[in-house]
Amino acid sequence: MTTNTSTLSESTASSSRVVLVTGASSGIGEATALRLASEGHRVVLGARRTDRLEALTSRIRAEGGLAGHRRLDVTDAEDVRAAVKDTVAEYGRIDAIVNNAGVMPLSRLDALLVDEWDRMIDVNVRGLLHGIAAVLPHFRNQGSGHVVTVASVGAHEVVPTSAVYSATKFAAWAITEGLRLESEPGIRVTTISPGVVESELADHISDPHAKDAMRVYRRNAMPADAIARAISYALDQPADVDVNEIVVRPVGQR
Repeated sequence: MTTNTSTLSESTASSSRVVLVTGASSGIGEATALRLASEGHRVVLGARRTDRLEALTSRIRAEGGLAGHRRLDVTDAEDVRAAVKDTVAEYGRIDAIVNNAGVMPLSRLDALLVDEWDRMIDVNVRGLLHGIAAVLPHFRNQGSGHVVTVASVGAHEVVPTSAVYSATKFAAWAITEGLRLESEPGIRVTTISPGVVESELADHISDPHAKDAMRVYRRNAMPADAIARAISYALDQPADVDVNEIVVRPVGQR
C-alpha cells in the first residue's frame, strides 16, 4: 500500500480518523476521499483502477492531506480483508469504512442480461458484505468504528429497468440496518441513499432502452461532493450520536 509520510498538526491529528474508501477512483468515492482528507482525516483509497488512485493520492498530498492507496476488488473477500489488515498494520487502527463501490448496468428483465445481474449482485451486495466482515473484528477490538454504506434511492423505489439494481440496493439497506441493530453501541452504522449524482455509473449501461431512459433521468444531477458532505456529516458526529440514514436528492428529482 502506498502511504503518505507527511504529518498533520497536533490538533488536527488528534481528531483525525483512518478511513478506508472503496470505489475511490471516481464519482462519490473520489469526492469523499477529497473531502475527508481536506478535513484532516487519513484516507486509504481502494479501487481497481490504480492509475486513477495514484493521481488522486498525489492530488490529496499536494493539498496537504494524508492518503494511501491500493488496488482493491471488493468482490474478492480475501482482498478486502488484506486491505483492512494492512491499514491497521500501517496506522494502528481503522476508524471507518465507506462501502461505496457499486455498479449500475440497468436493463429490463426480459433483456436477460444475466451476466450484468450477477455483476451487480457481486459488487453491490457481496462487496458490501466483504467490507463489513473485514472491519468488524477490528471495530470490536477497538470498541469503536463506523460503517457507512452508499446505497441509493433505488433502495426505496423500483422503476422499469431498475429491478435488479434496486434489489441490490435494498439488500444493501437491509444488511446495513441489520448491522446497526446487531452492533454494540460503540459501532456506528450509516446508510447514505443518493439520488441522481454526476458519476460514471450510467456509462456502463449496455441495454439501449435503459441507456436512452437514463439520459433523460440524469438531466437533473447533483455533484458527487453533495454525497461526500453527507458522509462527512455522519462521520463527524460526537461518539454518542449515530446518524442512521440520509437520503439526498437533487431538487429537480421527484
